[in-house]
Amino acid sequence: MTEFIRTEIRGRIGFITLTRPKALNALSHDMIRAMASALDAWRDDPQVLGVVLQGEGEKGLCAGGDIRYFHEAVSVGRTDIMDFFTDEYRLNYAIATYPKPYIALMDGVVMGGGMGISQGAALRIVTEATRMAMPETAIGLFPDVGGGYFLANLAGHLGEYLGTTGIVFGAVDACEIGLADVVLPRALLPVLCDRLANGAWDDSDAVLDAARTFVRESLPPAGLAPGKLAPLRDVIDSHFGLADMPTILKSLQREARCEYSGWAQETEDLLRAKRSPLMVCVTLEQVRRARHMSLADDLREEWLMMRSVFNLDGRSGAEGVEGIRAMVVDKDHKPRWQHERIEDVKPADIARFFDGERRGADHPLRDLGQ
Repeated sequence: MTEFIRTEIRGRIGFITLTRPKALNALSHDMIRAMASALDAWRDDPQVLGVVLQGEGEKGLCAGGDIRYFHEAVSVGRTDIMDFFTDEYRLNYAIATYPKPYIALMDGVVMGGGMGISQGAALRIVTEATRMAMPETAIGLFPDVGGGYFLANLAGHLGEYLGTTGIVFGAVDACEIGLADVVLPRALLPVLCDRLANGAWDDSDAVLDAARTFVRESLPPAGLAPGKLAPLRDVIDSHFGLADMPTILKSLQREARCEYSGWAQETEDLLRAKRSPLMVCVTLEQVRRARHMSLADDLREEWLMMRSVFNLDGRSGAEGVEGIRAMVVDKDHKPRWQHERIEDVKPADIARFFDGERRGADHPLRDLGQ
């Protein structure tokens, strides 16, 4: 138990509850360490056969990391901000490789860091209230917490589209594209938790089977919004599979005179007016590189990229600090990006995010996957 995290064992299930609803359960460093400590303790505890992650409050599981902390830390010259990412990425990897069923109740807002503590789950449950996204390019960041990896593993070029635009989507889309497994009415989440906590389970497989059976036998949520991504799959692939962002934008301009004119215009306007030009280009490269990486390699790459996004390498400009200032701290919504337009971003600007030092024996995540 620590501030904003409640961990408890009920029956043979370990429950992790994020208890910071006023901040949409945004992850602080202490919360990350508390989650990691609980998972480590339960890993070899014969009493615990499975783990359930949930968030307190009506608004959502987790809206991401504590980005105000990032801004404050970098603004005063603190370099220990990278300890946050080291511990967060270790937690993401621990969840993805956990030897017992880890069940994520992805209700309400699940974005950024909330995706990082959910996507590695053995069972990802969404509800009619789920609002999911990797919206980092809006604040001068990139989809980290393993985002490169799980976006890269989506079909076609959905990963490039979702990562660069950061669009929000719901439960049906999440299941159809592979970022969630099943939909359950949010009113039944407490019922599921009680069922798991009170069951007489013989082993971990029985816990996971029971959770899956409960969802399968429950009625779907009423009034569930239909998915919007499936009908766009071909057109997304045709544009976001192109060579680079300037070429993608030109293609969207041509599409604006064709069948999907509304979507194309909205997408171009979003990328141009509401996203960091630099980080849109960096994210496109990130997702494509991650297609050839393991999760461990992707997290190591993202750690190096994060040093660049906050200019801790002294070479890249603090795009993330400016984005968080404009969108979250001062809320003037007028970020002064390093580049005025996507077309102004040079290949060398992108490359700086992928040629960082500490790739070898002294990388703090060097042991992941070993």
